[in-house]
Amino acid sequence: MADSDKKDEQAAGLRKGLTSYGDSGFSLFLRKAFIKGAGYTDNALDRPVIGIANTGSAYNPCHGNMPQLIEAVKRGIMLAGGLPMDFPTISIHESFASPTSMYLRNLMSMDTEEMIRAQPMDAVVLIGGCDKTVPAQLMGAASAGIPAIQLVTGSMLTGSHRGERVGACTDCRRYWGKYRADEIDGEEIADVNNQLVASVGTCSVMGTASTMACVTEALGMMVPGGASPPAVTADRIRVAERTGAEAVALARKGITPDQIMTGKAFENALRVLLAIGGSTNGIIHLTAMAGRLGIDIDLERLDAMGRETPVLIDLKPSGQYYMEDLHKAGGVHALLRELKPLLHLDTLTVTGRTLGEELEAAGPGFPQNVVRPFSQPIYPQGGIAVLRGNLAPGGAIIKQSAANPELMEHEGRAVVFENIEDLVERIDDEALDVHPGDVLVLKHIGPLGASMPEAGYIPIPKKLARAGVKDMVRISDGRMSGTAAGTIVLHVTPESAVGGPLAYVKNGDRIRLSVRNREISVLVPEAELEQRRQANPVVPPSAERGYRKLFLKCVTQADQGVDFDFLRAVDTKDRIPR
Repeated sequence: MADSDKKDEQAAGLRKGLTSYGDSGFSLFLRKAFIKGAGYTDNALDRPVIGIANTGSAYNPCHGNMPQLIEAVKRGIMLAGGLPMDFPTISIHESFASPTSMYLRNLMSMDTEEMIRAQPMDAVVLIGGCDKTVPAQLMGAASAGIPAIQLVTGSMLTGSHRGERVGACTDCRRYWGKYRADEIDGEEIADVNNQLVASVGTCSVMGTASTMACVTEALGMMVPGGASPPAVTADRIRVAERTGAEAVALARKGITPDQIMTGKAFENALRVLLAIGGSTNGIIHLTAMAGRLGIDIDLERLDAMGRETPVLIDLKPSGQYYMEDLHKAGGVHALLRELKPLLHLDTLTVTGRTLGEELEAAGPGFPQNVVRPFSQPIYPQGGIAVLRGNLAPGGAIIKQSAANPELMEHEGRAVVFENIEDLVERIDDEALDVHPGDVLVLKHIGPLGASMPEAGYIPIPKKLARAGVKDMVRISDGRMSGTAAGTIVLHVTPESAVGGPLAYVKNGDRIRLSVRNREISVLVPEAELEQRRQANPVVPPSAERGYRKLFLKCVTQADQGVDFDFLRAVDTKDRIPR
């Protein structure tokens, strides 16, 4: 470590990370002169400086309560004797990011890391919510290495459509499926569009945003009870105030992310991911976060963990309730009590206390219907299963808790789409040769192929939807939204764009899915597959300039979290689950 880095570690407040003018005294003098232009006094500037990552954006309604949250965080910081300093970073919204939010997650993590490094702060509050923002912030904070605490914006409220409770975005997909099948008309789909998102905040089901909120609390990087309060409630504002106060305490104690986000803590987070029927995206994000700290996640061992971890939370898309119901039922603590025998209770949290101590402090809980007892699960195994076979030698996953039991042991004929454009052009063609028992295959939507969009939720061909078909086996190297349900195989690794076996599947090939045997295979002899490889070698995509060039050059496969290779920790320190 350079002498300047050692000095910076020992410095505090405005003395941290001084701009280099060749005279440190002058650097501090100049910094104070400029900040005093905003009206600060020496008394204020001598306090611990707490940064607040502001991800508010007119393009991000999931973060629409950002002004209120920042105000509450600042109040908590000042009540605890700190000086709050909010600063902007990139903000990503799932529905507004082109070509896909995943394309920008690593950029946001870099922005977060470098702004934490560049500006003087003794700790940082990370405010995020929409799918990729929380993992991006935690990735950046893990790499930056200063005390950090996560605050999520909270879930939206549910709405009502013609007497039926609805919420984004499982119900979005359900109603859109009805519309595609001509079960409802244009007037009704317009009406429901006004009710699906009843307030600002993140999706109200166990999608990726809710998943990341729950696993972050389990990870120890959030104040206890911080995952579940809806965005527009007083509870969410109180959590924000407490987060600010805890950030000051973190700064004074010097507790850094690597002390909290240990291998054991990630095992707790994975356990919760499985037990909530969480988003399949959670695996990619946790893998990327762990990779920043030199921790590898072994998919085979994760699958073994899933066999002993039932789904206990009754939330859509695996169940029936919404995030506001989970909050009323006691939040994540209600789940952690049920999982207690399977958790590492000695892991540290942002409060400076252990997970076990926080559970004891939370008390015994109360009767409710949203979090099931261990003996009465929603689904007997973890929500996510890991598949392997000649179609996915590096692994693939399926959200088994949200799949059709009748299709989880299935063999069918492949109907192949070469890329997203091919899918869009032909999926609703009346002449498409497709039958209910077929397997829909979509290629070239992996990390390199298309920046890994959530197109893995391939729509049911319109002519089959009109005939009443609600689900089919679907396979891709892409992702799907955590709000989606169906018998859908995702994250096929290696992806098509780098010459993975998926690239060589043809129309009419037989494909076998066996969730029981954890298998996904194309029933084509290896010699035939090799002949196809030789006849049509894959050329990975490239770009001439800009961020896309960096992305295509450096992005990793799904089993390494789709992070950039140069952002991962240099050395591997741990491999989990144990």
